[in-house]
Amino acid sequence: MKITSPAKTPVRPDPASLALVLYPAPVLKKTAKDVERFDQWLADVIEQMKKIMVENKGVGLAAPQVGLSLRIFVASPSGKEEEALAFVNPFLSNEQGSDEGEEGCLSLPDIRIKVTRFKKLRVEALDIHGTPFLADLEDFPARIIQHENDHLEGILLLDRMSPVAQLANRKKIKALETPPSAPKLR
Repeated sequence: MKITSPAKTPVRPDPASLALVLYPAPVLKKTAKDVERFDQWLADVIEQMKKIMVENKGVGLAAPQVGLSLRIFVASPSGKEEEALAFVNPFLSNEQGSDEGEEGCLSLPDIRIKVTRFKKLRVEALDIHGTPFLADLEDFPARIIQHENDHLEGILLLDRMSPVAQLANRKKIKALETPPSAPKLR
């Protein structure tokens, strides 16, 4: 008798169950996969991502940050849910200039570092329905897009830290890496 394993289908959890994922969750270090299906599930995931971003006082959130290894992020420079745009399968190009600025990350709470990013760029992406669009961005909106796109490549702020920043944040990083101790039984 031949035993075969069922076809491996991508996990599509209930969008309402999605929650912010903190470092060192392995999904944060993986390269995300392209989105291939544009359906109600995807629309619901994007809406939930917008809610999670706003609840956590963020201006951007990538799918790996909610446990999904998919090439999706939402961004809202104002931090308002109604102004958040979804970028599916984004591609960055036409990067120009450079600018250093302070960044934080919802998946690395209480850690802020200086990061040099391109000042201007073009992003080509698909919207929630799979329709292509492009945007030429600069300054803070361009910084958000680059930060969120890093998440799709498995790159975290930790990977962009200088040795001095690593030293300054070592206790916070160690606290994230160390699971809370189990209560002692008597």
